[in-house]
Order: sequence, then C-alpha cells, then structure tokens
Amino acid sequence: MNTTRPESTTPEPTPTSRSDAGRVVLLTTSHRVAPGLLSWPAWQALRAADRVLCADGAHPQLPYLREAGTAVDEAAPTAQELVDACAGGRTVVVVAAGEGEPALTDGLARLAGSGRVRMPELELLPASYDLPGARLLDLVQVMDRIRAECPWSSRQTHKGLAKYGIEEAYELVEAIEEGDRDELREELGDVLLQVVFHARIAEEDPDAPFSIDDVAGGIVAKLIHRHPHVFGDETAATPEEVKEHWLRTKAIEKRRESVTDGIPLAQPGLALAAKLASRVRTAGLEVPLPQEQGIGYELLALAARAEAEGVDPEAALRAAARAYRDAVRATEGVEK
Repeated sequence: MNTTRPESTTPEPTPTSRSDAGRVVLLTTSHRVAPGLLSWPAWQALRAADRVLCADGAHPQLPYLREAGTAVDEAAPTAQELVDACAGGRTVVVVAAGEGEPALTDGLARLAGSGRVRMPELELLPASYDLPGARLLDLVQVMDRIRAECPWSSRQTHKGLAKYGIEEAYELVEAIEEGDRDELREELGDVLLQVVFHARIAEEDPDAPFSIDDVAGGIVAKLIHRHPHVFGDETAATPEEVKEHWLRTKAIEKRRESVTDGIPLAQPGLALAAKLASRVRTAGLEVPLPQEQGIGYELLALAARAEAEGVDPEAALRAAARAYRDAVRATEGVEK
C-alpha cells in the first residue's frame, strides 16, 4: 500500500516583498523648537507620503503642515490598521505626539515579533530635535507656572530669596570640595533655580523689568567682549594673558576709580581679605599691610600670604575645619 501523500496541486503563495508591504515613518518633533521648523528629510517624507496621520488634533505642527499643503488626517490607528494602510507599497507618515506614541510603537513591535504579519519598513525620523541647553526652556516654563500658581513662590521677593542664594552657593562649594558628582549636579541645579527665580520676579517690576533672556543676553555680551582672544583679533597663549585681557576690559567697562571698587564687603572675612590682596597684587601696587595688633590683623596677613601663594584661604580653612570635625567625631566614637 502506497502511503506517500500526493503532492498538492495548489501553488504555494508567493511571499510579498518588503516594498509591497509599504513603509511607516514615525515623525518626532521637539516642543522646544518653534513649530514649522522641520528638517529637510522630514519635509521630503511628508511630501512623498501617501497619507499623513496625527492622533493629536491640537498638535502645534498641524497648522504649519496644512499651510505648506500637506493634508493631515486626525486619526489614531491601531498597529494592525497602520500595517493595513501601508499595503500595496504605500507610505504612511505618523506625526507623533509629545510622548512619542508608545502604544502604537509597542503594538508594532508585538506584530513584528509574532512572525505572522508582513511588516512594512519602520523608520523613526526626528523632524526637529533639542540643541544643547534646550531643557533650560523647560525650566523657564516651569518657573512661570510656579510663580503664577504656587502660594509660596508667588509671594517671594529678591530680598526674601537672598538667603537661599547664599545657602545654595555654599552647598555647591561643599559638593565640589567633597567630589560628589551626583551632589554637584543637583547643587548646580539649585543655584540655577535661584537665577531663574530672581529673573522671573524681575519681570514683574513696574519700573525696571527684565527677563531671563535679558540676563542671558547680558552675560553673553560680557563674555564675548572680555574674550577678545577668542572672538576678536587679540591673542592670549597663557592663563595669565587671559586674565590680563579680562581685567583690562573689565576696568574699561566699569570705569572704576579704585581697584577695590566692586569687591562685596559682605562676603566672608578670609575671602574678602584674599580678594583685596589679589586686586592689589594684580594692579602692581605696593600697599603694606596694617601693622596693628590683634587676631584680625593676623588673619589678614595669613589671607594675603595664602593669596600670594595661590591658595584659597577659605577653602584651606574649610578643609582644616572638616579635619577637626572628623577628629571630634572620632573622639566621640561617632562614625563618619
């Protein structure tokens, strides 16, 4: 008895080529870039698409796409519906919402992983992307909302916040001296918050308002002007020459009568003494230290000596104080 099964006369289906399965382009944009400012590859993909979809009818790009002649359907297809829409070699562009369409991409991944569905080509195309510093725009927006809606933040003033600026600056210095990278990143953020907070308060001043853009614009102009060896025709081969450029241009800008002008007298005493000694030394002045008796004058002499030797007396004293603290804790039997 012949048990061999007869071959089927029904022809096997011909596999569909990838090009026949079509193409899906997921177009992502950054809300930190002005709407309508898209990359050239993005505009090419949009113009060549057989269909353009967007689930968010309020997407900021839609008015600009339609103004440019691109028809956009407000639709939120499932993964299978999107695959079906690409059948016959069609290209469908999906303009992603802010969160990037995770439900759709997860669905496409499941279909591809099943092995039962012929998948179209899948392409992720950034139409606009963040430049360095773009997250600062988020900080400005968050600060705007906090200032408007938070009962505590909405009542703060420059004077009321001053103490926090000092505290955050000291915490930043501590993170630097401790060498804690995570703490350093956090404390830099706290210091940055103080700058943005004060600038936001300044916008509301009735007589002389200014914004964070004015603050940034001012420091940009200052940096360019004080670095003629970078942005101009002057040259500087050593740090000393750079400092000379800086001090010379700063003196012209400020038009100060004395080298002591502009030194904040409210800063810690050792730092104040070292700063005065630095200004005197840099200016080439011969000013003897006061020959008075007392611990204050002894500390002044030590601060001037430290500055001349390139040592920050404040940092040196803090390091010594930390060592003393550790010795105290060790005597108490307290672990570090």
